[in-house]
Amino acid sequence: MRDSQSSRRSFLMNTGAAVAAASTLDLTTVAHASGSDILKIGLVGCGGRGTGAAEQALAADKNVKLVAMADAFSDYLENSLANLKSSPNSDRVDVPKDRRYVGFDAYKHVIDQVDVVLLTTPPHFRPMHLEYAVKKGVHSFVEKPVATDAPGVRKVLALCDEARSKNLALVSGLCWRYHEPRRETMKRVRDGAIGDIVAIETTYNSNGVWEPKKTRQEVKSDMEYQMRNWYYHCWLSGDHIVEQAVHAIDTMGWALGDEPPLKCFGVGGRQSRVDPKYGDIYDHFSLVYEYPNNVRGYHQCRHWSETPTRLQDHILGSKGTCDVFKHVITGPNKWRDRDKKTYDMYQTEHDELFASIRAAKPINNGLYAARSTLLAIMGRTAAYTGAEITWEMALNSKEDLSPAAYVWGDAPKRSVPRPGSTKFV
Repeated sequence: MRDSQSSRRSFLMNTGAAVAAASTLDLTTVAHASGSDILKIGLVGCGGRGTGAAEQALAADKNVKLVAMADAFSDYLENSLANLKSSPNSDRVDVPKDRRYVGFDAYKHVIDQVDVVLLTTPPHFRPMHLEYAVKKGVHSFVEKPVATDAPGVRKVLALCDEARSKNLALVSGLCWRYHEPRRETMKRVRDGAIGDIVAIETTYNSNGVWEPKKTRQEVKSDMEYQMRNWYYHCWLSGDHIVEQAVHAIDTMGWALGDEPPLKCFGVGGRQSRVDPKYGDIYDHFSLVYEYPNNVRGYHQCRHWSETPTRLQDHILGSKGTCDVFKHVITGPNKWRDRDKKTYDMYQTEHDELFASIRAAKPINNGLYAARSTLLAIMGRTAAYTGAEITWEMALNSKEDLSPAAYVWGDAPKRSVPRPGSTKFV
């Protein structure tokens, strides 16, 4: 943003972690730079998104092979593997029984024997899994969001720097940043096509996602119940504002150069999904983010069945406006994207990931992925507590949503947040 911002904000943007000027070149990157060697891929998290990510990874490079898979549940893993064996690149799927791993520690066995890992489990596990991948010198595709609480975000921020120092790729699943028409649109906005940004409106209103898959009576423990219904438990998903609407919030961050806001306030609650089977998360949020120079970011998201869907992002500038989804700019520099080609942003993520590894110029999106995740957590916290939450509060929060232990027994028990009663930690 403009020069009036203080050095404090620059410090916060970098979260106190500076990248060393001299990087230690990772030998894996060098070995595969020519494109002639096989890159071994591992999948950690075998749900629908993980299976899709594996298909895209297999299509991204001719010399890759899926060699290991992990999930908390064997049925998820076997269903995913069956789908991959019937995919267009099934000849690159080589996952025998002794390279299929199940349980909370299964990710380690996969990461230990691959060059690239796809991290697509419920978001809570992302910092833990990424930490092991970076420690082992493995390139990563990291689905969004990258954490569900501030301690997790702080860990990921540190891992971004460590990955960069090791010359490791870390590509984020914030897929709109890999959509070519949106890239061109946002570039024009960032280059000043609509003048100074005054306000941004992002909306992610949908009917919701899948219904809870299992009842408590159908499974053996509270942990299994919550894990199989992970979307509806905040410690696992971060709530829908963090797990899904982060795409819209990421667009707000993108437009503003990924600089943090000063503070956030807003409301949220449960109006439609009130049955206990929906866990402890909200079904709607409405938030205001205050940025320097009186810039405002307005975000709304909801999961209400049988209501209109609205996925729209609008940016208001001093010299025009931008409809981000329609790729239209109004004002003196009016422009419309007229490219008729079809782009698969999910495939582009993997195409660019593997190309960067082959070129020994690995992509690292971790910083904006972590900041956008924290933006969403910040909004969630403001709604849960009813308080104004500053960026410093959000970044330094001590609220750790982790369970006492990763075992098939007890699981975190949280009541639905109640503003005024639920306090900032």
